[in-house]
Amino acid sequence: MDRLLLVGADLVAISLLTFAVYFPRHHRRDLVAAFLGVNVGVLAVAMVLGSTSVGIGMGMGLFGVLSIIRLRSYEIAQHEIAYYFSALALGLLTGLSESLDLLHTGLMVLVVATLYAGDHPRLFPRHRQREMRLDSAYTDEEALRAHLEVLLGGRVLNLSVKGIDLVNDTTLVEVRYVVPSASRAAVTKPREGSPRTDDSPRGHGVRA
Repeated sequence: MDRLLLVGADLVAISLLTFAVYFPRHHRRDLVAAFLGVNVGVLAVAMVLGSTSVGIGMGMGLFGVLSIIRLRSYEIAQHEIAYYFSALALGLLTGLSESLDLLHTGLMVLVVATLYAGDHPRLFPRHRQREMRLDSAYTDEEALRAHLEVLLGGRVLNLSVKGIDLVNDTTLVEVRYVVPSASRAAVTKPREGSPRTDDSPRGHGVRA
């Protein structure tokens, strides 16, 4: 009976994390299956390991396998890694527990609440991050900063030049910036002939 309560508590927690926190904010359907699969899989394996006389070496091996769960063929964003490990942690908390006590319940609530607060849209809502490919080669950082501030319509906080191609006259730069309060909902659209950017964490802008 205690194990059924643990399974039920885990399913409630991962459902809240996935369907109430993650999906309404990021809308990636493929990761819904990933989070659910990781959580339930870890829960099942942890329960089996906890009910048998398996040595600690196998348990550490399990952690080693889970540590490479990031699919090498497709890079995911840092906040998605946080959701992955939270789903994993929920499975371990319930799978290695003997009963649903106050401590484990509180820890599960803490995991979900931390992701809810840490990934909330109202947390630093004016801060943006982009990786852009500009159609000019900038060797002067101050000139690059001024150009980016005009292009993005905000104040550049940090920029990191990833590459300068003097042959093709391009600059690849990662920029972190903050937009004015009046521009929260929209970012300045690039004029015709200006470089376009990709909002995805891994995206590269393309030359117009």
